[in-house]
Amino acid sequence: MDEALLRSLTPSVLTVLVRRGADFAAAEDAVQDALVEAVRVWPDDPPRDAKGWLITVAWRKFLDQARSDAARRRREDRVDEEPAPGPASSVDDTLQLYFLCAHPSLTPSSAVALTLRAVGGLTTRQIAQAYLVPEATMAQRISRAKRTVSGIRFDQPGDVATVLRVLYLVFNEGYSGDIDLSAEAIRLTRQLAGAIDHPEVAGLLALMLLHHARRASRTASDGSLVPLAEQDRGRWDTRAIAEGVMILQTALARDRLGEFQAQAAIAALHADARTAEETDWVQIVEWYDELARLTDSPVVRLNRAVAVGEADGPRAGLAALADLDDALPRHTAVAAYLHERDEDLATAARLYAEAARKASNLAERDYLTRRAARLNTGRRRH
Repeated sequence: MDEALLRSLTPSVLTVLVRRGADFAAAEDAVQDALVEAVRVWPDDPPRDAKGWLITVAWRKFLDQARSDAARRRREDRVDEEPAPGPASSVDDTLQLYFLCAHPSLTPSSAVALTLRAVGGLTTRQIAQAYLVPEATMAQRISRAKRTVSGIRFDQPGDVATVLRVLYLVFNEGYSGDIDLSAEAIRLTRQLAGAIDHPEVAGLLALMLLHHARRASRTASDGSLVPLAEQDRGRWDTRAIAEGVMILQTALARDRLGEFQAQAAIAALHADARTAEETDWVQIVEWYDELARLTDSPVVRLNRAVAVGEADGPRAGLAALADLDDALPRHTAVAAYLHERDEDLATAARLYAEAARKASNLAERDYLTRRAARLNTGRRRH
């Protein structure tokens, strides 16, 4: 296998696909798939025209992915924007595909990445952002996963924990507002809850419902983000909240706590508060302590610092934040908020502007920019 040849041909093959109408990101994924196929096939059956072979295979891969994306969008269009309570009446093979992609031959992280790309419809960049790794690293991980399962019979489905992780990440991507996948994730999780008696499946479903219940209040009429403390709680879906709380209470009663149940408990405490001022932050900190024990996640510890700042004051929150890597996504935004709470407005404005430059989506960037501008304007007036 002449890897140098493959590398030299990649730019020209990519150019051909873009000229044929593929967008650049989809063309990159298709070329990458074709290179993986070449590594598998060429040692035993080398082509006479290497470039022509790569173009043909890459274009076929692009068309297959385009058809898959179109089919997924049609499935999403059939789902109501607000998922109804009760068992899912719609059954298709999507959930089975999730289990098949979570193959035992793959590590859990590779299985999740492959499933998100092949079935969930997320781009390599979106998956990399969810995993807090560079896009190139994630591209290599997905390629390795594809090579690992190439030629393997998919008759050994993966485990529930891996599938739950995929569903959770798909829901989060939809909930972020970049693309609408949250309703589809809820539908599949309902389907899984109806098939498997597992407290963490119930915990994930409760978490999704509790977050989705706030969807209508998360953005203003101009599309700008509305932070939780400023949301109109009268617009929250009380039916979804009641269902989520009921599912969570049933799961917690089984005394088999997992991270999704702990996250749902935090969401339930937010949903239970009639106003932002009535939020039980002390209990939320206790749940974050449980969640940190279960996951040892830096993102959990970052969110815990916010909760500590609300429960014990902004300086206590800043002290908790000081133990974390400042390169962590949203670290700068959290620091800005806590400094604002501590009335250090100059530092807060500077950090909000810095966080805006690091923001991964336009809505978040606009929100942070406005916060910085508001504080700077207020300081000049005084």
